[in-house]
Amino acid sequence: MKILILCTGNSCRSQMAHGFMQSFDKNLTVRSAGTKAAGQLNAGAVKAMSEIGIDITNHTSDSVEKYLSEEWDYVITVCGGANETCPAFSGKVKNRLHIGFDDPSHAEGTPEFVESEFRRVRDEIKDRFYDLYINEIKEQK
Repeated sequence: MKILILCTGNSCRSQMAHGFMQSFDKNLTVRSAGTKAAGQLNAGAVKAMSEIGIDITNHTSDSVEKYLSEEWDYVITVCGGANETCPAFSGKVKNRLHIGFDDPSHAEGTPEFVESEFRRVRDEIKDRFYDLYINEIKEQK
């Protein structure tokens, strides 16, 4: 089963979702990409994931163009803010889903508040993607 998770910058939410999906099932092929890939991971996302034992430091921030020629079982967009444009994917896809989340990289305030936003979004991503995995993806394997 091949899953592509898309966002705009591919540095935060899509990377966390990628890490979770891979942790749920090592036999899944999971990739993440962005329409305007940042080229690096957000340090807050890396830290939030490491706090729960998931290492995403080896992930790369890739452009969606890298994956357009491949076939995917699922393409899932995760960008959630009203001011953000979610990427369109024109490749071969069996299932397209949108599961939107706030962007914690836009959080402002004390360092403690910003960290709490990364944790909040991380936990929301874990819950929603685990739900998807258990109720839909695992059933199809």
